[in-house]
Amino acid sequence: MSAQNSSDWGSPGVGQRIEEAIERIEMELHHTIAYLNDAVIPQVRRESIKAMRSAADALRNLADRFEQNNAAVNQPCNPAPDQAKNEHGEPRP
Repeated sequence: MSAQNSSDWGSPGVGQRIEEAIERIEMELHHTIAYLNDAVIPQVRRESIKAMRSAADALRNLADRFEQNNAAVNQPCNPAPDQAKNEHGEPRP
């Protein structure tokens, strides 16, 4: 049994169909690449920029809160006159 008799690979129609299929695959691939470049990538960029701006705002707010908390902790406490202490740290009478 020869390879030519057991399959259609040797017939001219199969080679033509394979070439047509390859051309269609290449065409679809070009369409897919164009779609990605024209629609998907710009949308991803827009959403990424929006997410980065949102994260930057959240970090800015967090930094502001840290700064406010730090200022509140570091404020000197002026004791009331009845709680004043002498030079030895003892309450004054």
